Amino acid sequence: MISHPSSSRHCAVEFQALPSRIGQVRRIISSQLHSWKVDPLIDSAALAVTELLANVHRHTGPDKHCTVELVLLWDRLTVSVRDHDPRLPELRTSGTWATSGRGLALVAALSTSWGVRVQRGGRGKVVWFTLPAPVGGPAAGAAPTRAAGRGEPELTG
Repeated sequence: MISHPSSSRHCAVEFQALPSRIGQVRRIISSQLHSWKVDPLIDSAALAVTELLANVHRHTGPDKHCTVELVLLWDRLTVSVRDHDPRLPELRTSGTWATSGRGLALVAALSTSWGVRVQRGGRGKVVWFTLPAPVGGPAAGAAPTRAAGRGEPELTG
């Protein structure tokens, strides 16, 4: 399900984090960012969200249901992935020849900031990252909003 609240630059996609669906979500994100005229963010956002979705697929239990949310406000794009698994991801150092374990490091390298928070009631988590919006982009005319404490983006959930 894709939702677009009319009062903001917001898009949410709910789906099962299966390999066949991750490519579809990348295309939805690319299309949405293109429609918002922030094309310079497409590659970084699509790559980072792919890493987060691969983590959902690889590390959550049988419930692969998740939500990807895009919020374009003022000077930043916030992308979040919400799932039902309460276990928090860990940024780790992978050996030179390791074939996995670099996803969060890649998200950290691509983004301005990133983080994770537990959902209300301990029913899962939200992993998010931010990218700077292009100067003079379509979000420049939007009303500023305050982020939730300690640099975390304000997201509903």
